[in-house]
Amino acid sequence: MDLAWVAKQQPDPRAMPSPFVAAKIARAFMIDLKTENNITVVTIRHGKANALDIELCEALAECFGELSASSARAVVLTGQGGIFSAGVDLIRLSAGGPDYVRKFLPALHRAFDAVFFHPRPVVAAINGHAIAGGCVLACCADRRIMARGSGRIGVTELLVGVPFPALAFEIVRFAVPPRNLSEFMFGGATYDGDEAARRGWVDQVVDPTSLMEDAMTAAQKLARLSPSAFAQTKRQMRQPVSERLAHSGAGVDETVTGIWAAPETLDHVRDYVQRTLKKS
Repeated sequence: MDLAWVAKQQPDPRAMPSPFVAAKIARAFMIDLKTENNITVVTIRHGKANALDIELCEALAECFGELSASSARAVVLTGQGGIFSAGVDLIRLSAGGPDYVRKFLPALHRAFDAVFFHPRPVVAAINGHAIAGGCVLACCADRRIMARGSGRIGVTELLVGVPFPALAFEIVRFAVPPRNLSEFMFGGATYDGDEAARRGWVDQVVDPTSLMEDAMTAAQKLARLSPSAFAQTKRQMRQPVSERLAHSGAGVDETVTGIWAAPETLDHVRDYVQRTLKKS
């Protein structure tokens, strides 16, 4: 064997991107950023369903962290194609088993935390289905605008067989009318845009052709407010969530992680995936 020839075929370590650069490159394939008039549009473009996995969650957390330090006055969050986000990637979750679960749930928390507590205005332009974790992600926004006839929204976690992590539960409790919380959580139903607006999942339903225009208008209106006054008011509005998380969040998440990682739960998730795939 010609060892010199073999050596030439190996990549030059000096030419390979650093882990930091590699992460940036990977994020660029999952999230598209465009800024217009100090409004940044964050478009999730992660596969057909924009499903939440470790990599996408980490990319969202990093993206919103950087936006906090940028000159952007507001953010519009949307998805590519016909889906906002179909929620957690259940196929990968069930295949990855307990080890994946224990890595994924903290990443999911960081993503939700970065969006929900982002100090600037965040508008969700819900272009299609926002299911389970995708619905929670939409609920992180200060205003939710959904395209009429584009898809459905709701939390299906209990149908899948998993409880809500502490922050995810608090986000939904914060976002929806208290009178509907039990129905939403226990029922696991999903709703079209008009019904979602009547029940309080979304603030506004618009024609699909004007979704982004309407979302940008809403973002611009919020962006005209004093940034410091807005950030302080948002912090006060979310203070009960912060206090409940500080008081019991760690304990709740320890219990939730144990349930998610349990063999019987992962079997239930696999069965749910199989039933769902047969329907589709």
